[in-house]
Amino acid sequence: MIKHVKTLAACLSALLLAGCAASPTHAPTTTRYHVAMIAKSTSTEFWSAVFAGAEAAATEYNMDLTITGSESEEDYSAQNDLIEKAVEEGAQAIIFSASDYQQNAAAIDAAADKGVRIVVVDSAVNSSKVSAYVGADNYGAGQMAAKSALENVEGPLHVGLVNYNVNSPNAQEREKGVVDTLTDSGRAEVDATVYSVATPESARAETLTMLARHPEINVLISFNEAVSVGAAQAVSDLGRAEDLWMVAFDSNITTVDALHTGAVDAMVVQNTYGMGYFSVENAYKLLAGQESDVTRETETATRIIDRSNIFALDGQKAVFPFE
Repeated sequence: MIKHVKTLAACLSALLLAGCAASPTHAPTTTRYHVAMIAKSTSTEFWSAVFAGAEAAATEYNMDLTITGSESEEDYSAQNDLIEKAVEEGAQAIIFSASDYQQNAAAIDAAADKGVRIVVVDSAVNSSKVSAYVGADNYGAGQMAAKSALENVEGPLHVGLVNYNVNSPNAQEREKGVVDTLTDSGRAEVDATVYSVATPESARAETLTMLARHPEINVLISFNEAVSVGAAQAVSDLGRAEDLWMVAFDSNITTVDALHTGAVDAMVVQNTYGMGYFSVENAYKLLAGQESDVTRETETATRIIDRSNIFALDGQKAVFPFE
C-alpha cells in the first residue's frame, strides 16, 4: 500500500480559485488535533485534488493530518488495516472513503466505539456512527450524464455502461441515475454493462470486448476516473470517436486530451478540492466541540464539461481545481 504524510498545504489562493469555501471565520486554536484521512486510492488525479483541499483546511485549522490509502479501489481489507493502525497511532478523527459499503463497516464501527469521530468523504459506509458525509449527489450526477447523451444524440440510443466496483454505493447510484433517466426518455436502452476493476488497463479490455459484441452501441458512459481513461482508449483504438458519444466521469490529463480529440464528448466533473476541504473542516468542528455547526451532509457541486465550455474560466477551474 502507499502512504503519504501531508504536512504542508496548497496555497489558500487555490481554495478561492476552486470556489470551494468562503474565508474562514474561526478563531485560531493552539490545540493540534490528529486526523487521519484514509482514501480508496492515492494514485489518481481525483484523489490528488481531494488531498490538496484537505491539506489547505488542515493548515487553516492547525491540524495534524495524515493521508493513507490502499493501492487498489477494491482492497477493503487494506483499508480496514489502515483504520486499525490510525486508531493505534492516536487519530482523534478519521476521514474515510469506503472501498466497500458493507465490508468496511465493522472496522469503522470499532474505531467509533473507541471515541474516534468519523467523517465520510465521497464514498459511504454502512455505519450509523458516521458523524458527517461530504460528497456529490451521485444519482443526480448519473442523471446529468444521461441527459448529456439524450440532448446530443439524435434517434434511438443504444447505450453501453462501463462501471467499476459493484459494491460501491457511488457506482450503484450513478448507474441508477443513468438508467432511470434513459428509461424515462422512451428512446434509449442499455445494450450492455460491464463491471471493471478500477484500472485503465482492465476497463480498456472490457470496453473493447463490449463494443465488439455490440457494434450497435452509439453511447458509452463510464463511471469513474480510472475506467473512463480505459474506455476512452478503447474508443480511440476502434476509431469510434465520430459515431459514438462518450460521457466520462471525473477528469485527468488523459480524458481532457480525449475530449479534444473527440474520443470523449463530455465529462461529469466533481468538486474534489471542496470534498477534501469540507471533510477536514467538519472533523475540526467535531473535535473542537462545535458539533452544532457541523453539516451532516455536505453536497458538493457536479457539472458537465464539454468542448463548448472547457476553455471558459469556470470550466478550467472545474477541470484543474488546484493548479
